Amino acid sequence: MSETPQPRAALSGARRIVVKVGSRAIVEGETGKGRFAQLAEQTARLIARGHTVVLVSSGAVAMGAERLRLSGRPSALPTLQAAAAVGQSRLIQAYEQAFAAHDLAVAQVLLTHAGMRDRTRYLNARHAIDALVELGAVPIINENDTVSTEEIEFGDNDQLAALVASLVGADLLVLLTDVDGLLDEDKQRVSLVRDVDDVRSWIWDEVSRVSLGGMASKVGAAERALQRGLPVAIAPAADKQVLTRLLDGEDVGTVFLPAGASMASRKYWIAYTLKMSGTLVIDDGAASALIERKRSLLPIGITAVCGQFRTGEAVSIERADGSEVARGLARYDARDVEKLVGARSEEIEQRLGHYGGDEIVHRDDLVVL
Repeated sequence: MSETPQPRAALSGARRIVVKVGSRAIVEGETGKGRFAQLAEQTARLIARGHTVVLVSSGAVAMGAERLRLSGRPSALPTLQAAAAVGQSRLIQAYEQAFAAHDLAVAQVLLTHAGMRDRTRYLNARHAIDALVELGAVPIINENDTVSTEEIEFGDNDQLAALVASLVGADLLVLLTDVDGLLDEDKQRVSLVRDVDDVRSWIWDEVSRVSLGGMASKVGAAERALQRGLPVAIAPAADKQVLTRLLDGEDVGTVFLPAGASMASRKYWIAYTLKMSGTLVIDDGAASALIERKRSLLPIGITAVCGQFRTGEAVSIERADGSEVARGLARYDARDVEKLVGARSEEIEQRLGHYGGDEIVHRDDLVVL
């Protein structure tokens, strides 16, 4: 699986870089001010070289739990939110002090899934981050764990970083971790990955006291970013020059290279930013129409409806065996779709008493996975 590092030379052309650092890299690594200073120094070097950097940083819950003398990451939601509230101020203060040494301002940006699911708020967040970068500040992005609930949480900051990379129009996503990169079956670092399917068998879940992630999460986030045409690096946070080494084309960490056409920004938002509010089960004919002929989803191909969703909300489109075919925005609510199961287009108004179009999910609002 090992290859020569020449393909890495393309990383030097990345102008905007999203760097994600995990809880363990901050809390359990070179603890305290040392790790923050290290990140600040590397970021300052990249900015001096003409790059722009957006940081996605975990650590608020872990730092809050430490300050509150809790043993590990809280499991109860109110306690987790309390730890986040205490830790977030400590986290941003540590970054502020570290970056001030390089005369760089930092800006705290807290995101929630509820905020990102609205297209207008999503675009507003992008414009705000663009403005911060243009003003010379380094955005420090985290999920707003203080107000997040099970329904709106991103899941972990690896997934958040993939979302942010698309949000800000990044050219490269770097996921810093506490290992050297992705390891193969012989526990040797994999230098380059061109197809994620080639490495799935080497991924195992990790259990940690302080983090939600693990290599499976990072590879999943990499796979999402690759859909947008972004190269992704999983690299060791302990390396004090890891960012500059990556951009210099050195053989450090594991680099995932995209292949094929990239997904448009809006379709990426539909597929990976929105929470699915329900499921439409379709027959094989409808699946073929979506996948092979790039058609819209019509009611005649739907066999079942699961969940309660409103018009405009995101739904998963699946075969009868549960395999997901696509995701998209519903043009009718769940109650109406239930009445239209198996219907022909000319029967829509008769069954509903009103007409909102032939399509349950229009191809412009649909992403085949």
